[in-house]
Amino acid sequence: MIKKKIIALILAGGQGSRLKLLTKNVAKPAVAFGGKYRIIDFVLSNCSNSGIDTVGVLTQYKPQQLNLHIGIGAPWDLDRVHGGVQMLPPYQTEVGADWYKGTANAVFQNLKFCDEYDPDYILILSGDHIYKMDYSKMLEYHIEKDADATIAVIKVPIEEASRFGIMNTDENDRIVEFEEKPKNPKSDLASMGIYIFNYPKLKKYLIEDAKDPKSDYDFGKNIIPKMLNDNNKLFAYTFKDYWKDVGTIESLWEANMDLINQDIKTTLLDPSWPIYSQIMSRPPQFVGKNAQIENAIISEGCVINGQVSNSVIFPGVRIDENARVMNSIIMSDCVIGRNVIIDKAILSSNVTVKPNTVVGNSKDIALIDENVTIESNYIG
Repeated sequence: MIKKKIIALILAGGQGSRLKLLTKNVAKPAVAFGGKYRIIDFVLSNCSNSGIDTVGVLTQYKPQQLNLHIGIGAPWDLDRVHGGVQMLPPYQTEVGADWYKGTANAVFQNLKFCDEYDPDYILILSGDHIYKMDYSKMLEYHIEKDADATIAVIKVPIEEASRFGIMNTDENDRIVEFEEKPKNPKSDLASMGIYIFNYPKLKKYLIEDAKDPKSDYDFGKNIIPKMLNDNNKLFAYTFKDYWKDVGTIESLWEANMDLINQDIKTTLLDPSWPIYSQIMSRPPQFVGKNAQIENAIISEGCVINGQVSNSVIFPGVRIDENARVMNSIIMSDCVIGRNVIIDKAILSSNVTVKPNTVVGNSKDIALIDENVTIESNYIG
């Protein structure tokens, strides 16, 4: 046994059906993002930059691409003999096998992994959020408050609060009530799905929860309410920087556009908090003499001879002469023909758009499946 002060578990097993075609073949955390990343790179980089060197990734839905991407964890400095990153799918035991029934059950099924490190604290994370956060500061706060559990929260517009789990707190930020998507919210403090627990206490509640046939086996619906009912000390840790749950096509498009929004502070270029990833080597991008690029991310291996504005272009994309790409996300190895107009679209990888074609209408997001050829106008 190698003693660790804190370990992290990343919940990365969801299908993410609201991302539609993008999660047809991969789990949501493995969806491509921001030019050359995958969504899970942000939480893995947060762990690495926060000094957390033992991470379990709980997978379930179509994990192959996620497994290949993370590998042994080298890009995040998580390729370690004692700790590092481990993929944790459901597995069979002497009494049978079972899928993860909920967020709490997923952690319960991996208590043996946790026990190997005898942690004082355990950090529970979601693998499908875009943000930069120093978890070590949250742990300091947790210890200072002598908390049993600390929940990261972010202020949301009160008119949108009914979409979230809402934490109602007293003047000392101690949580006095948790409401799951309340019709009439009493506060604007929304749970971010980021928790720090005292591990021995959490283990006790997870074991009890697993024995309850009426439970949803969920942190928000079961574990947190039970801990509150037992008068445990739960505190809210307010996060004041950028955070985005990319659970829908609209939010994924918005988060990519936020990367090129000069008014939003989050940036991939912050040297003090790098976002690491498994990067494929590509040649430098080529920009032709008649190309026009404005407010865009252009990745390695691209050949740009047309016009690109307010867009995120992934590696290996070719945009031919007189083509115009606006307000769009073009994933790897797409080919955009001459005189094509693309406005507010998400093109999955390996899409070919034939010349003189229009995709999108600047209003609704046009979503194109991977490996297809578009030969006539597609509005979406």
